[in-house]
Amino acid sequence: MSNIVVAGAAGRMGRQLVRAILERKDLKLTGATEHPESPHLGTDAGLLVGNESLGVEIVPGIDSVIAPFDTVIDFTAPASTRALLKYAADQGTRVVIGTTGLDDNDQSLIKETAKKTSIVFAANYSVGVTLSLELLAHAARVLGPDYDIEVIEAHHKHKVDAPSGTALAMGHSIANAIGKDLKDCAVYAREGMTGARPEGTIGFSTVRAGEIIGEHTVLFVGQGEQLEVTHKATDRMTFARGAVRAAGWLASQADGLYDMADVVRPVS
Repeated sequence: MSNIVVAGAAGRMGRQLVRAILERKDLKLTGATEHPESPHLGTDAGLLVGNESLGVEIVPGIDSVIAPFDTVIDFTAPASTRALLKYAADQGTRVVIGTTGLDDNDQSLIKETAKKTSIVFAANYSVGVTLSLELLAHAARVLGPDYDIEVIEAHHKHKVDAPSGTALAMGHSIANAIGKDLKDCAVYAREGMTGARPEGTIGFSTVRAGEIIGEHTVLFVGQGEQLEVTHKATDRMTFARGAVRAAGWLASQADGLYDMADVVRPVS
């Protein structure tokens, strides 16, 4: 039995993570955190998701969790994730990270922390998206340089970062497959007299509207044909169940940095 803490438990994903943990018999929710100004501090995490009381009150930060735990699932904000990583490095706590908007320094901090504990870090915890990353890499290698590539993503109007972490992960998967660095070939904005499309670039388009949970389409456009790879999420529980699956899987892993592909990979 793994004891789990959900960081940001009162948020959109936090509540879904609590629900997903309650579906599992091999995991137990023993802690829930929120930011110090949250109006939900002191609320029982079970009542917050329409369940019966769990005896797990939402507290202001990981240092305030009293019950024993071994893994934290974190879908919060970069500043909160940085603080959690420092805690994990000191305490050896396992971490599943779904925070988006992390920069290069944050990525380096994750890698350093993974030398002292085990971490799963993925841009998207959907099994379907995990498979699509492999499909996109294969398509890019097979189709070659004669196909223009565009990544189109859509999310709800509350999302604060763009492009999405999943769109960037798709871009990285494609770029790596064809021997490029995404930093050198990505085009994130077009406006005015842009001129002809530069060869070998990967374009990104972003939509923010309503309550779209998450949609990603990659276009491979060649002479006389067009291939589209699309993933649409219709329920946030897809991501929550994937992250909770990762937390359960992480319990038996050695220290190191893993991604969702490691979690879903069949045991040979």
